[in-house]
Amino acid sequence: MRKFLASLIVGLGLTANAAGADPTDWAREWPNTDFDVTAIEAWGEILSGGPPRDGIPAINAPDFLPASEETRIDAVEPVMVLEIEGQTPRAYPVRYLIWHEIVNDEVGGIPVAVTFCPLCNSGVVFDRRVGADTLTFGVTGKLRNSDMIMFDRETESWWQQATGQGIVGDMTGVELEMLPGWLEGWSSFKERNPNGLVMNQPVGFNRDYGRNPYGGYDSSARPFLYRGEMPPHGIPPLARVVRVGDRAWPLSLLSSAGEISAAGLTLSWEAGQASALDDATIGDGREVGNVRVRDSDGRSVVHDVMFAFAFHAFWPEGQWMLPE
Repeated sequence: MRKFLASLIVGLGLTANAAGADPTDWAREWPNTDFDVTAIEAWGEILSGGPPRDGIPAINAPDFLPASEETRIDAVEPVMVLEIEGQTPRAYPVRYLIWHEIVNDEVGGIPVAVTFCPLCNSGVVFDRRVGADTLTFGVTGKLRNSDMIMFDRETESWWQQATGQGIVGDMTGVELEMLPGWLEGWSSFKERNPNGLVMNQPVGFNRDYGRNPYGGYDSSARPFLYRGEMPPHGIPPLARVVRVGDRAWPLSLLSSAGEISAAGLTLSWEAGQASALDDATIGDGREVGNVRVRDSDGRSVVHDVMFAFAFHAFWPEGQWMLPE
C-alpha cells in the first residue's frame, strides 16, 4: 500500500491527506454552481483528490482509426467497448481513459460520455442528453466514496460517475441514461470487430500512455481516500464484482463458473483481459478476463465491473449474488 501511494501521489499530483472540501471554498472555483441545491447529506462525504477542476482533462470529439491500423496497444490491454446498433463498433483504450477519465463523443447521432474511474475500476457509458439539452462533461477533481465526481459545462452541476446521478447544483436528482458498454481485451475486440474503430491517441497532452499511474492499486488492502464501510460477507474491498442494477456477482465466482444464469440474465467470462490497475505497464497486468452480460434475448445489458467497496458504498442495500 505504501509503495502504491507514493507512486500515485507522484504520478498524478494527488494529496494523500486530502481535506474534506467546503462549499465556501468551492464557490471561488465554481461560481456558477448552486451549492444550495444538493443530494449530499454531509459535505464531508466529498474529498479533494488533489487535481483542480479540469486538472484531469476530459477528451472532446476524439479521433478514430481503423482497428486494423492500431499497433501500439497490447493484445490484452483493456478497452471500453461501445456497440450501438447500425453503427461501427468503437473501442476506447483504457491507456487513455486512465489519464483522462471522460471522453465526450457522438455515435450515430447519440451524444455519449465514456467514463472510467480508476479508483473504483468503474467504466460506464452515458447518454449525454437531458431533455432537450446535450451536456458536455469534465472532471471536478473531487471524490465521493473514492469515485470521480464529474461536472457538466452547461450548468456546472456535479454528477456521481458510478451512478450517473446529479448530486450538486441545478441537475441534482437527475439521472443520466446508461448505455451498454463494457471492458474487453483489445485482441478480443479486434477479433469480433475486424472493421471496428479505435480511439486514436490524444495529442497535446504530456501523458505516458500505456503506463499505469496506479501501480499495484488493485492489490491494496484498502481503497485510496475512502472513509466508508467495507463490503460485507468477507469480500475484499478491492475485489472486482459485476454490478447489474443493484445486484453484484463476485468476479471470482463468475470466472470459476465460466457462465452464470440468474435473474433473467446470463453472465459469461473468458480469459483475455489484463487488469489496468496492477502492473506499472498496463499490458503486463494480471489476467482479470472479459465479462459479458446479456438478457434472455441475447442483448447486451448495462453492467459495470467495479470494486466491491464502491458497490457497497453506492448500493448499501444492494443484493450480493453469492452461493447459498
